[in-house]
Amino acid sequence: MDVIQSKEELHELVVAWRHHDEHIALVPTMGNLHAGHTSLVENARKFAERVVVSVYVNPTQFSPSEDFAEYPRTLDRDTRRLKKIGADVLFIPDDATVYPFGHTCATVVSVPGLTENFCGATRPGHFDGVTGVVARLFAIVQPDIAVFGQKDYQQQLVIRHMTEDLNLPIRIITANTVREKDGLAMSSRNQYLSEEERKIAPVLYEVLADIGAELQDGNRDFQRLEQSGAERLTAAGFKLDYLAIRRAQNLEEPKRDCDDLVVLASAILGKARLIDNVVVTV
Repeated sequence: MDVIQSKEELHELVVAWRHHDEHIALVPTMGNLHAGHTSLVENARKFAERVVVSVYVNPTQFSPSEDFAEYPRTLDRDTRRLKKIGADVLFIPDDATVYPFGHTCATVVSVPGLTENFCGATRPGHFDGVTGVVARLFAIVQPDIAVFGQKDYQQQLVIRHMTEDLNLPIRIITANTVREKDGLAMSSRNQYLSEEERKIAPVLYEVLADIGAELQDGNRDFQRLEQSGAERLTAAGFKLDYLAIRRAQNLEEPKRDCDDLVVLASAILGKARLIDNVVVTV
């Protein structure tokens, strides 16, 4: 595996791969890799001969009150993990590579509509940071395919929308959420949980799964399902950001005869902000 910091060096590799008609997949990450990230790389390998994994903790998607400085950085461990699973390149750009004019003068890539609710409402400016950095990584790596996780459901919809709207020749793949044995979605932020909070955390997925089962059985009392789910989470000790049932395609309000649904939630438990979702095919 090549470990590359320079976009020029990466470009030379990409040109060589293209010369041999090889497809390139990008897995963008902020590092502190776990089995969920491993799954993204494995999915990428199904669709491309070459896999580039980027590690860059992007400052523009953190608000001043969030954990940018404390976000875990484990590059040595990440490098060993990626070598073991057979990534072709670990790309670790610095700020000057990603933002050549600095953060404050950076071009903004914004997706209206999809970014105004849920994580976009509770984390103002977050999705502009996400789309901005992903667009920059797309421009540098020039992949055919990019793989994102379903756990960040709203994020993958936003990136999919951006890619289609800008006519970027990149196929977006959404990989299934990888979970711990007790159902908790794997996340770098799970390490913020205390021992007692870790025992409580799986309740988030339990509640979403129960709502999903009700929807699968034909229950269409969306408001009651949301309310009862919120009450269960609050009683368990979560501070709820949101819990909502929406159309899976675009996060619009569902109708009784609508197509696929997603139950999505964000909740604070101790120092950890947990997000999760369940997709219901109807």
